[in-house]
Amino acid sequence: MPPHAISAPAENGTTPPPPPAHRDGNVLRWLGAYTASMIGSNVYFVALAWAAARTGSPGQAGLVLAVGSVPRAVLMLGGGVVADRWGPRLVVIGSDAARCVFILGMAAVLMFISPSVWLLASVALVFGAVDALFLPAVGALPPRITAPGQLARVQGMSGLATRFANVAGAPIGGLTVAIGGSASAFTAAGVLFAVSLPLLLSVRIGGLPAAKSGTGTEAEAAAEERETPETGEESPVPHDALPGPRAAADARREGAGEAGAGTEPAAAAKPAGGPDGKDTASPGAGRALLDGLRYIRRHRVLAPLILVSAITQLGFVGPLNIGLVLVSEEHGWGASGLGWIIAAFSAGAAGASLLLTVRGRVPRAGFVMCASTIVGSVAIACIAYAPSVALAAVAAVCVGLLAGLGGALSGALVQTQTEPGYLGRVTSVTTLFGLGIAPLVYPVMGLAIGAWGSGPVFVASAALCAAGTTLGLCVTSLRTAELPA
Repeated sequence: MPPHAISAPAENGTTPPPPPAHRDGNVLRWLGAYTASMIGSNVYFVALAWAAARTGSPGQAGLVLAVGSVPRAVLMLGGGVVADRWGPRLVVIGSDAARCVFILGMAAVLMFISPSVWLLASVALVFGAVDALFLPAVGALPPRITAPGQLARVQGMSGLATRFANVAGAPIGGLTVAIGGSASAFTAAGVLFAVSLPLLLSVRIGGLPAAKSGTGTEAEAAAEERETPETGEESPVPHDALPGPRAAADARREGAGEAGAGTEPAAAAKPAGGPDGKDTASPGAGRALLDGLRYIRRHRVLAPLILVSAITQLGFVGPLNIGLVLVSEEHGWGASGLGWIIAAFSAGAAGASLLLTVRGRVPRAGFVMCASTIVGSVAIACIAYAPSVALAAVAAVCVGLLAGLGGALSGALVQTQTEPGYLGRVTSVTTLFGLGIAPLVYPVMGLAIGAWGSGPVFVASAALCAAGTTLGLCVTSLRTAELPA
């Protein structure tokens, strides 16, 4: 049994604190599973893109790649409801297993037949639908495997894992395609999903924490009790910090009707579930979804936080994707210049993740999140006006570092401010903005740069980011929000 899992009190009568997340074997197993799954997703997209390009016209290839985003966006909020109802661990394992079986099956099919455009579009649709379950659940899992004070460090670690997956996934996908075509690449993706499964199964989670405002239900506690494996081992979080399911349910009953820290009174935002503890939302997920949206709207920190995050993503996503391509073309920097700028941005973002991983906690998290994003937005505008690739790369490093820090702190605040029974739904809303709505600005960005040039458009995007985060600074509850010690 790991040292931190021993619940026996120390000599002074207190429970020993858990180890830092970067030294916690339980968190590291989760991180390994997350990394393998993210690399597998990148390899899958390379395999799908290659198969689509070889099968149909460029327009049809683009359709295949775009069609997978439709179920991901449409079903994302429903995925959050599922994660809250059945528990994130069960949903993560189930969706990862489904991706593994499905992609390996597709690899087997491609060994015997040549794919059609419609077959590849169907694959993209199914994978996107499963992703809509996986993404909210994986975002809701960290608070169940570590103490609240370690969530900022976990955000940094997951950011590093994401950067590594982006760097490693494309070469692995390209190499496997070169060796054995799309079937080989799909096989590699399926194997990576398979590698993540035993790691996920070995991750121990604690019971559902007591709700801050008494808004939880016994049904949620029972769901958590069902998903917690009977391993005979203690939770990685001390029992005094993370009560078991029944203790959590008792705490919720005692706290019913009280106003929580950062929320309206419990009666105004209770999750689906009746006073008798039965899951009254089971007949319809719509009620649970609306309940989660009301919870966000009435929360003093989450409502402005998610609004600020949505506005800044709308401002950042265009310049940092299609915008960089068009700026490089406009300035004559070519593909090599674009590569240097993207690499500089990735280095800055990795630096922000590393900072959080090492430091663990940033004081005045709400203020630092907004301030760093405002400065990062200024750096966005500088990219378009940089006279050389080197200066554009310096600006990109600043954008990655500052925007990466702001994004990681935003994610940590979401996880520490949200009641455990709502994490799936809240995560689905934040993920929907990042993966479903924000990319819609790509065509607008392209048309605007074509009409007015990159400089004015980048300045407008930077102004949108700065306006959103300035709004956050004006909201006292968000500006003064802190991460747990």
